[in-house]
Amino acid sequence: MKVPKLIDILAAQQRIKPYLNPSPLFTYPTLNEYLGFTAYIKHENYNPTGAFKIRGGINLVSQLTPEEKEKGVITASTGNHGQSIALAGKMFGVQVHICVPVGANPGKVAAIRSHGAQIHEQGRDFDEAVENGIRLAEEHGYLFINSGNEPRLIAGVGTIGLEIMQQLPDVEVVMSPVGSGTGAGGTATAVKTLNPDVRTISVQAENAPSIHMSYLSGKPESTPTANTFADGLATRNAFQLPLGILRDHVDDFILVSENEMRNAIKLYAEHCHTIAEGAGAATLAGAIKLKEQLKGKKVALVLSGGNLTYEELMKCLK
Repeated sequence: MKVPKLIDILAAQQRIKPYLNPSPLFTYPTLNEYLGFTAYIKHENYNPTGAFKIRGGINLVSQLTPEEKEKGVITASTGNHGQSIALAGKMFGVQVHICVPVGANPGKVAAIRSHGAQIHEQGRDFDEAVENGIRLAEEHGYLFINSGNEPRLIAGVGTIGLEIMQQLPDVEVVMSPVGSGTGAGGTATAVKTLNPDVRTISVQAENAPSIHMSYLSGKPESTPTANTFADGLATRNAFQLPLGILRDHVDDFILVSENEMRNAIKLYAEHCHTIAEGAGAATLAGAIKLKEQLKGKKVALVLSGGNLTYEELMKCLK
């Protein structure tokens, strides 16, 4: 597995450019007053799929060989990655199969179907959906896309960090959520290569801490469960490639609770008039925990996605 470098992220930006506009980086005075520092929100929830993953989907699918396109592709997802591959497949004429766990976010599943992908629902969580995807790939000859150990996905989502540096060259801190670690790893690669003095911080759910554990130990770790409402963070097993990138380019890594993420969703609705899903709100939750350290700084918070169910939104607002 080739570790993506800045040159790969720059190339990805050129591939993505005809299909996707840069996401905005906005700051909100009342939120800044609440936090005690200037937060710049990287609105990946404003992308066509409502999440950052579409960057990686376009970068990967656009590079498939004619033979790979003919076979069709299959991958596993809790929602946002599946939407990205489904939409990219639609853009480039590739048949897509998405394996999701039983009970996956219904809105995300409906969105995947709307792009023409076939859904395969099996397994109690993301990791069992992966097992199903590998089995179906072997049975039918589909190209299996690993959602974590895939350099083209990491280079694609790394364009978030590139855009932040282009939009706010004097940024001092960049915070990213961690599910598989592709977005945080790609973002940190771009940021640290362009300015090693920028502090990069990753955030994961307390109830799904496998990547955090792996970051500390230096080897892939697993957890028996990943019981977080933030489905974008619900991974039980660490991925080797993004883990290595995180350890090379991330300065700090913290955990946030379910209530802290729900509170951050509420704050985004109140102060920014925007919807964040659990994973998307994790960086704001982390920033609140670190507000004393961040006081007076310019901080970019990656709001990775906004695909939240109505029921969960109501729970957060209450």
